Amino acid sequence: MGSTDESGPMRAMLEWAAACVDDAARVVGVRALHAGDGPWLLRVESPRRLVEVVLRAPTPRIDGEMIATNVAALRVAEEHSLPAPRLLGADLDGLAAGVPASVETVVPGSSAWPARVGADRLRAAGAAIARVHRIPLAPSDHLPVRARPIAVDDFARERRLGRMPTTPLLRHADVVVRAVTAAGGPTVFLHGDVWPGNTMWSGAVCRALIDWKTAGVGSPGVDLGELRKQVALANGPDAPRHVLEGWERASGVRAEDVPYWDAVAALNTPTACDPPEHTAPRDSFLRAALARLE
Repeated sequence: MGSTDESGPMRAMLEWAAACVDDAARVVGVRALHAGDGPWLLRVESPRRLVEVVLRAPTPRIDGEMIATNVAALRVAEEHSLPAPRLLGADLDGLAAGVPASVETVVPGSSAWPARVGADRLRAAGAAIARVHRIPLAPSDHLPVRARPIAVDDFARERRLGRMPTTPLLRHADVVVRAVTAAGGPTVFLHGDVWPGNTMWSGAVCRALIDWKTAGVGSPGVDLGELRKQVALANGPDAPRHVLEGWERASGVRAEDVPYWDAVAALNTPTACDPPEHTAPRDSFLRAALARLE
């Protein structure tokens, strides 16, 4: 649903969401979390308590498959006691809610990062994703193999097919990456979209990873390369090193194929980044990865 109007289909969805909290509960507040679109933050009141929960349902950006992936990922996270929201209810066929939908807990804390990020936070972020990667997991219908972060996008392919402008650097990097075979091995659980906005913090402690709608299984490098790219864009060329240190300390092993996964992450961005000031650091990050690959 693309509206917070509490009539018609939205009303049925809200009534279903309230029932996931308590049979006698009702929704007393609705706030869209993405510029008028879902997911929605709901305030739900019952005779016993007043709580906030997150309702997920299809929007112009999110389809039913992403809802199902988020549900499957939260179930794995709870089974393994990972720091993540807890699933309160799911209606993937939409029989009760009217559309595929899920309800999950709200993780306390903030996803905002300070303007100047210290090495300790970067290492803690790397350690947080390492905890996810400790879980060996075979592919399944809603948690398939992921060969790149944010797998619903494939910007390299869009450029290859002429559907998006390209640059000499991006064209060359695509050729180099496609000629490389990354190390194989057992697949592990992946978040799929690791960036600062999907981490929840209380002070220096990473409380949880949120928004698992592109989760899956594969190489840890999928998440590690994406987080390293993200912090390079926002925090400078030294930041990825601290993420890697945190991941390796928490994992107790050396990360494999780091330049390859860095390049994969950099290629899965629009040719002109949004915001535009991220384009130059993306290119620098990609050049550094290519220098080690070649």
